[in-house]
Order: sequence, then C-alpha cells, then structure tokens
Amino acid sequence: MDLLKELEHISDKVKTQRDEIMVQMHLAGLDAKSEWDKAEEKWHELKIKADEIKDETKETTDELIAKTKVIADELNTAYQRIVERLKS
Repeated sequence: MDLLKELEHISDKVKTQRDEIMVQMHLAGLDAKSEWDKAEEKWHELKIKADEIKDETKETTDELIAKTKVIADELNTAYQRIVERLKS
C-alpha cells in the first residue's frame, strides 16, 4: 500500500512539473516566435544576397559581400537569442 501511495505521489509531482514546463515553453515560444519572425526576414534577405554573390553573370562588389556578412552575423545573433529564450 505504501508503495502505491509513493508511486501516486511521484506521478503527481511529475505531472505538476510537466504542466509547469509546458506553460514555460509556451510563454518562451511566444517571445521566441516574435524574434523568429524578424529572423525569417533576415534569412530571406541573406538568401537573396548570397544568390547574387553566387551568380557568376553579375559583378560582385566588396560592398555586397560585406553587407551579406553583416546580415549573416545579425541572423546568427538572432538565432542565438531564440535558443536562449527557449532554454529559459
């Protein structure tokens, strides 16, 4: 009988932890979603710039390459912030 009570107690505790984690993930997700949407805009911009650089028929300037690197760095930073928000 004690074993069943202990198992029930453990099960209740795990359920409570699970519920709390789900709420935290949802809240973190909302915050991260906003950051994600901004990052997606940067991602599309990066793809366009990278395609321009890869296109051998177009002249690639140092300025275009520099701007593309800045976008990539900004995107990397945004992704890191999203990961951190999802962890907390």
